[in-house]
Amino acid sequence: MDMHEVLEKTVTGLGYELVDVERSPHGRVLRVFIDKPDKLRGVDVEDCALVSNQLSRVLAVENIDYDRLEVSSPGIDRPLKKATDFERFAGSEITLKLRLPLNGRRNFSGVLHGIQDGRLRLQTDAGEMEVDLVNIDKARLVPKFDMLKSGDRLV
Repeated sequence: MDMHEVLEKTVTGLGYELVDVERSPHGRVLRVFIDKPDKLRGVDVEDCALVSNQLSRVLAVENIDYDRLEVSSPGIDRPLKKATDFERFAGSEITLKLRLPLNGRRNFSGVLHGIQDGRLRLQTDAGEMEVDLVNIDKARLVPKFDMLKSGDRLV
């Protein structure tokens, strides 16, 4: 098995979702981003420690070379990578970068309306647009911060 297959199998076997994997330029640092869709407030330190401990053992058995393993949540600006991500986060505001320009632009933002026939639907200020999933270079959720009436400051 290759490294990504080992990570996917281990993380999903523990009941988590493998969101993303990054390797440092020389491959010495391995970053694994996990999520737990059914957990209201997302993954916490205990979740990351559990996955990290299990991955350390599995990676040693599989003889996958690295110096440091980092396991964390994908963050509030979570990347959207899989078709299921775009379905799950329908109704959320996202930013989108395309591989090839559409009407002379590569960067867009708007409200995600999900996927239909392999095309992402996005409501922008200019109207609704559709983009082939294969043309998406990067997509991320736009963080939302709740403002409470307390002198116009975050509480």
